[in-house]
Amino acid sequence: MKVKKVSRKNVILYCIAVLWLLVTFMPMLYALISSFKTNEEMYQSALQLPGQWRFENYAVADGLGHSLRSIGNSLFVASATTVLEVIVAMMASYAISRKRHIFYARHAYMLFVIGVMVPIHSTLIPISSMAANWGMKNNFFYLIMVYTCFNLAQGIFLFTGYLNSVDREVDEAAIIDGCGDVKLLSRVLLPICKPIIATEAIFSFIYAYGELVFSLTLISDPAKYTVPRALLSFWGEFEAQIGPQYAFIVLSSIPTILIYILFHNQVQSGVMSGAVKG
Repeated sequence: MKVKKVSRKNVILYCIAVLWLLVTFMPMLYALISSFKTNEEMYQSALQLPGQWRFENYAVADGLGHSLRSIGNSLFVASATTVLEVIVAMMASYAISRKRHIFYARHAYMLFVIGVMVPIHSTLIPISSMAANWGMKNNFFYLIMVYTCFNLAQGIFLFTGYLNSVDREVDEAAIIDGCGDVKLLSRVLLPICKPIIATEAIFSFIYAYGELVFSLTLISDPAKYTVPRALLSFWGEFEAQIGPQYAFIVLSSIPTILIYILFHNQVQSGVMSGAVKG
């Protein structure tokens, strides 16, 4: 049996991959182990296994941070943001990509590209003032609109670049078959764009699910806390509930991990397609 020789380059790449795996996995393992500890055990040795596995920390997490309710709030806000942002960005990108002869389409794209570079939280004060003046504090709809608007620029940038890479002969064939703009987008181009749509949907969902600053500013009702806002409930005036806090972190990480596991093939395909076609 012939033994295949491993080159030095491959050994280095494997070592880097293992190191990257450890760097990525260790925080998750640390959070999982810490979720079963008391504050005293955390102060004694953060890396040591707990003397007694305290599953009650998860019950305390639900009591202090209302973990299940806040996770549900975040899932609702993130899902609504993702669906709305993808729909609007896809329609706008179609108009920009396929209606280039129209004056506003070319200039609108440049405005959206500039929007990618705008620091999001520089608009915090005016957005908060508008929410107060319009009576939109503690309103999920307003929060969803804020998240959607700030994700639109990135979505349009990605979708437009991807649509520009699609051969125009596909459009011409569909038009000959009697497709208008709506059918061309929904029945022909949309299936082609599934990889980049999945990629942007993941980015948009994770942003809305984990965003803190706007949720901290716009949401003050404990019943409407999202996950990042609810995490602050574990810090008291004199002491933090470290074990339950890590339990909350573990619980709140489950939805995003499951979503990525389900759609990671589409995300990788979208990233690679964008790299090749861009």
